[in-house]
Amino acid sequence: MLFLGFSAGLPFLLVFSTLSAWLTQAGVSRTTIGYFSWVGMTYSLKIFWAPVVDRVPLPLLTHWLGRRRSWMLLAQLGIASGLALMAFNDPGADLARTALLAVLVAFSSATQDIALDAFRIEAAPTEKQGALAAAYQLGYRVALIAAGAGALFVAAEHGWVASYLCMAALGCVGILTVLITREPDHATERPPQEARVQTFLDTHPHWPKPARHFIANFVGAVAGPVVDFFARNGFRRAALILLFIAVYRMHEYAMGVMANPFYLDMGYTLEQIAAMSKVFGIIMTMVGVAVAGALVAWQGIARTLFVGVLVIACGNLFFSWLARLHDPGIAQLGIAISVDNVGIGIAGTAFVAYLSSLTNIAYTATQYALFGSLFPLLGKLIAGFSGAVVDHVGYPLFFLYTASLTLPALLLSIYFIRRPLHEALTDTPPASR
Repeated sequence: MLFLGFSAGLPFLLVFSTLSAWLTQAGVSRTTIGYFSWVGMTYSLKIFWAPVVDRVPLPLLTHWLGRRRSWMLLAQLGIASGLALMAFNDPGADLARTALLAVLVAFSSATQDIALDAFRIEAAPTEKQGALAAAYQLGYRVALIAAGAGALFVAAEHGWVASYLCMAALGCVGILTVLITREPDHATERPPQEARVQTFLDTHPHWPKPARHFIANFVGAVAGPVVDFFARNGFRRAALILLFIAVYRMHEYAMGVMANPFYLDMGYTLEQIAAMSKVFGIIMTMVGVAVAGALVAWQGIARTLFVGVLVIACGNLFFSWLARLHDPGIAQLGIAISVDNVGIGIAGTAFVAYLSSLTNIAYTATQYALFGSLFPLLGKLIAGFSGAVVDHVGYPLFFLYTASLTLPALLLSIYFIRRPLHEALTDTPPASR
């Protein structure tokens, strides 16, 4: 899981902030760079093909590797080949081809996430899931350093072609891991929705066979997970939960796409950006993760969710202050990055804990894909206009704008503290229940 976590984290920055740095140096306008963030919406749309990954076998590969590993291998091959092809394409000369290859990498990465989530859940019993998740998160963070700081350092010394070729080579980590590990056991109890559908089909044998199979597969793969979520929570409560998921992290995406262009426009070098944003920043995120663990145990998930967003809002205000300085140094950048990344660590950890509590084990893969598709969707959509906002109002007001995007999450967090929508959001720490 450590190596698979690395494989999952590697592509993300390479089609997001690292790519935005390459586009900036290639002379692409900030507005166009903002539009490039819509490539990341692929992660938000993965729910549409998650049922296919969950149930459809791949010719030859599934017989050889099994259901989960076959899809993981196919996705990893797509990531590595997409990054290698991006390396040999000049975005300044052929921007459309760069966009298409970025979509290929993002689509393959999202597909890997679907199969990997299912693999992780099925690979070990419940009591060992914490250890697997911890190893996965550690590998993911190491990959962010490699795809962020590592890619920028290589680009500074040897150019972007060498940088993306190195990242494509690192894709072999996941490929080798899939080849040497074993397929987990898929035996699970049939969910009640599917059992009811089967009973219905058994009592209607006169239906055409293709129609019977289509209904059974559609309900089991698509309708079942959604119906289960609304049935367990009620329509009103489920709708509020989904709204909260949609708005909780939209401010991160709106700000993140302009981070590297901002650093470069402020006069920082690629080496400085790599050291401060991609290494120091991730270390501060890990500090936030540790703080979140203590806060959840002390105050519960709801208050931790609120604290995380509040700290992020303060981090955005520090970036607004940084943008107003005439000649900012590394120390001032470190202050802004510290506050922002600690907040991201706190908010992200509490958010994952909440999403995990919402999932039914019978539909883990597809429901994870549902939540994972929903929470970046609104943020990715808004992020597409970030470059245009900067061009019109400048960086100081842009960061005030991104700080204001935390208000919906702050208000909903306060509402959840007073009126929890789910038992996982109760204010009582788990240890005292």
